[in-house]
Amino acid sequence: MKITIFGATGRVGHEILQRALADGHEVTALVRSLGKLKPHTNLQIIKGDVKNYGDVTLAIAQADSVISAIGTDKTTTLSEGIPNIIKAMLQLNVKRIVTIGTAGILDSRAEKGKLRFQSTESKRKLTFAAEEHAKVFYALKETELDWTIACPTYLPDGGATGVYRTEKNRLPLNGEKITVGDTAHFVYEESLQNKYNQSRVGLAY
Repeated sequence: MKITIFGATGRVGHEILQRALADGHEVTALVRSLGKLKPHTNLQIIKGDVKNYGDVTLAIAQADSVISAIGTDKTTTLSEGIPNIIKAMLQLNVKRIVTIGTAGILDSRAEKGKLRFQSTESKRKLTFAAEEHAKVFYALKETELDWTIACPTYLPDGGATGVYRTEKNRLPLNGEKITVGDTAHFVYEESLQNKYNQSRVGLAY
């Protein structure tokens, strides 16, 4: 399979990249700095910016599926980049995309009709990151793409166990954390299996 990864130099994105390469997939990664990824026979590295439509189109041109592990980092890169990804996928007839969001954009258990970050269920005072991820959710929701948004809660470093809980559109009850490794495990496997089509998925132990 040919997979395009955005955010491949980040914590989760790099783990996903390693899994895809280990399984023999052909991967294209769009990065801002070429020195952050090691060369690999099955890896095409393109220097560019997700905010540039031409760069995004070039990265997706040969893809069977797309994975976005773009973070927020107090910038609007995510919300500016996702329209380019969607537009390029539609133009190139690429249907499958899995993105990484945050537990804040899952449905609230405490207040019906609200997302967690909008409700009393969230303990976070700052909502910028959740607002950025919500824009991705709303944008994908308006398309007919085969999208899935993985929504981990607190995300410490750590390897993959392959043992964690998932719940469609909600955070598993009393879920408090999930490691980078297990988040990458879910995203990679979901990109291949498509079990949660057009859904957000809460991830936690």
